[in-house]
Amino acid sequence: MSEFLRFYPLRSLRATWPLIAIPILISLIGIVTIHPFNGTESLAPRQLVWLFVAIALYITCAITDMRFIRRTPVLISGYFGILSLLVLLFLVADPNSGAKSWFDFGLFAFQPSDFAKIILIAILAKYFSRRHIEIQHFRHIMVSAIYAGIPILLVLFEPDLGTAVILCMVWFGMILVSGVSKKHIALVFGLGLACALLLWFGGGLEPHQRERIITFINPAADIRGTGYNAFQATVATGSGEMFGKGIGHGTQSKLLFLPEYETDFIFAAFAEEWGFVGVVILLSLYGILLFQLLSIARRSATNFDTLFTLGVAILIISHVTIHAGINVGLLPVTGTTIPFMSSGGSHLVMEFIALGIVASLSQQGRSVSREASLQEYEG
Repeated sequence: MSEFLRFYPLRSLRATWPLIAIPILISLIGIVTIHPFNGTESLAPRQLVWLFVAIALYITCAITDMRFIRRTPVLISGYFGILSLLVLLFLVADPNSGAKSWFDFGLFAFQPSDFAKIILIAILAKYFSRRHIEIQHFRHIMVSAIYAGIPILLVLFEPDLGTAVILCMVWFGMILVSGVSKKHIALVFGLGLACALLLWFGGGLEPHQRERIITFINPAADIRGTGYNAFQATVATGSGEMFGKGIGHGTQSKLLFLPEYETDFIFAAFAEEWGFVGVVILLSLYGILLFQLLSIARRSATNFDTLFTLGVAILIISHVTIHAGINVGLLPVTGTTIPFMSSGGSHLVMEFIALGIVASLSQQGRSVSREASLQEYEG
């Protein structure tokens, strides 16, 4: 047993290596994409620093026994802690692009809503794992909606529509995997539609958010105004054709026709330089990562571990789907990053921490199973 403990950290990292290898590869692809290659100031060195920080935090979580996050006091403390930070944004944060979403500390900025995603996944995993037998009762959907609804409303008031949509998708995705009835799913759809109508007609959306949705319905309505970003993104994506223009030769992104190509439109910038073949490779990497998460979820030791791992998978799927959909003109522009690839520290750190927790829970579950099997054999 002492020998197992001595080498456990190494075994933990080796057994779950795809969880860190694939995100590192995607992150490096993103760093190459955001580097201008023309001598102008680059965000790539800073993003490389954030990548090293994120890897260190992944390793720390992976070799640490993270089963303590299953405890109710820990989850409740984390939940109210993140709610407090979201409220504090309204009091002390300076507006950035019209939204109070960041705490700016000079050398770095911190976005609490990114970490609200992990907290929400953990809270919902705990709630549904304790009620898997009686999950058919609709009241559990309503209680989970309250847990999710409070941070969603706070994020929406920042306003950050993109993150609010992601949180909604995480909540709905975890409802689906928890085993609710089809009748209740249909009812949730109806409530979602009612909320969308209330936001539209009740003044819950900011004017620029309404304009983006109108532009999505009619892209040619204002190409020089609200439709400019979406138009340039589709032009950049399509101009890459089969094999792309080459690394550093994206005219739409590197000549700044495409705004925020390092973050919200990095998928379009990547598609322009790497083409259709590059996009297939990138989406395949995400697919392999998701397959790995699903495999881990299937072998998890507890219901909480299964639901938490599935929640992380849902989070990644939601981000990739919405970000890619925006960049190819299938969804309205909401300002959403793509995991591991977009420039920024908060989301990158959060994503690696989430995978590190999954790796830890997976290995701790296996160690418990091995110990139980050994005791049964020796007995």
